[in-house]
Amino acid sequence: MSPFLGGSAYGMAAQIAEGYTLITAVQLKRLTLDEMGQLQFELERLARDTRAEQLPLDDIAALQARNRRLSRITGALQAIQAARAKRRPGS
Repeated sequence: MSPFLGGSAYGMAAQIAEGYTLITAVQLKRLTLDEMGQLQFELERLARDTRAEQLPLDDIAALQARNRRLSRITGALQAIQAARAKRRPGS
């Protein structure tokens, strides 16, 4: 059974980006350092892809949706980095 809510690191990252799942400290406790690394990689990839989208500047709704998505991804990345820093051996 996968420790990720979406079945895979990519699935969980996509759910976080779309706002279906909020990442919490409890969810991160269930993941190993390697699994958190996989999730971090997928979130960084989604952030890159989202930033690469070219949207028309007059489409305010699409720009707001894109910025909300980036905000959710960035928040999740910060939570993962903080959890990984706490668990690192020697810290």
